[in-house]
Amino acid sequence: MNLPPSDPNHSSPDFERQPTLQRSFLNRLLSREDNNLQIVLFFLTIGTTYWVSRSLIYSAAVLTILLAHEMGHYMMCRKHCIAATLPFFIPMPNIFGTMGAVIAMKQGIPNRKALFDVAVAGPLSGLIVAIPVIVIGLKNSQIITPGEVGGGLLTMGEPLSFQIIEYLVLGPLPEGKDVLVDSLAYAGWVGLFITGLNLLPVGQLDGGHIAYALYGKKSRFVFMAAWIVLAISALFFLPWIVMLILITVFFKHPPTLDDVTPLDSRRRKLGLIMFVLFILTFIPVPIQIG
Repeated sequence: MNLPPSDPNHSSPDFERQPTLQRSFLNRLLSREDNNLQIVLFFLTIGTTYWVSRSLIYSAAVLTILLAHEMGHYMMCRKHCIAATLPFFIPMPNIFGTMGAVIAMKQGIPNRKALFDVAVAGPLSGLIVAIPVIVIGLKNSQIITPGEVGGGLLTMGEPLSFQIIEYLVLGPLPEGKDVLVDSLAYAGWVGLFITGLNLLPVGQLDGGHIAYALYGKKSRFVFMAAWIVLAISALFFLPWIVMLILITVFFKHPPTLDDVTPLDSRRRKLGLIMFVLFILTFIPVPIQIG
């Protein structure tokens, strides 16, 4: 697949152990009673996503996918009476125009059931938006012969989920042909990339939360396996080294307030489905330029 060149008072125990300067910053961030910072970051992210794509359609689609993902987390926090902020979008003038979005929880997670529900709600909500975005985008994309288009194309790695959707929408491609995606399909691909990254079962990513909710302190073995997978991927895609550093810093998962009560069988089954979704959405080598 190719893309054209782009013209608090209830803090958790782990939070309390943060270094003084970091804790001071987080206290100020979490104690804000207004949403002015979220609003400013939202509009800045509109600007950066438009700047890298020159497409309002791309910008709107990416922000909608990110908003769906974070509001899934937020609404589940509300369900479990966990105080949380509205989403903070992260503008960045990279090839995506953003580094995603986050919400901040202002207190400890009551139990592994709540942790699991909050973690799975984000990726599932984001996928509900990303999949139809990809379908519509692919219908408006072009089938090309790469050599006839010239250089400067971004060749994007296709996760299994994108390949399945592409086959269902476009059918088997003729020999030597590829798909030049439009801005909407690219936005959907970014949504899958962000989902796969968040479902990496390590540390304090969504996948790490899911693994901890499933296995408790034994999840460190899952974390280590995921770290090794990412380290191997870094041999073929150097930017993963930055991610490796981040998940190494935040490798340890803080406990829930009730860290003993296990998940019920329904959640355990859904947890296994989420690991399958990770396999379907993770991209070992996301981007090549050629």
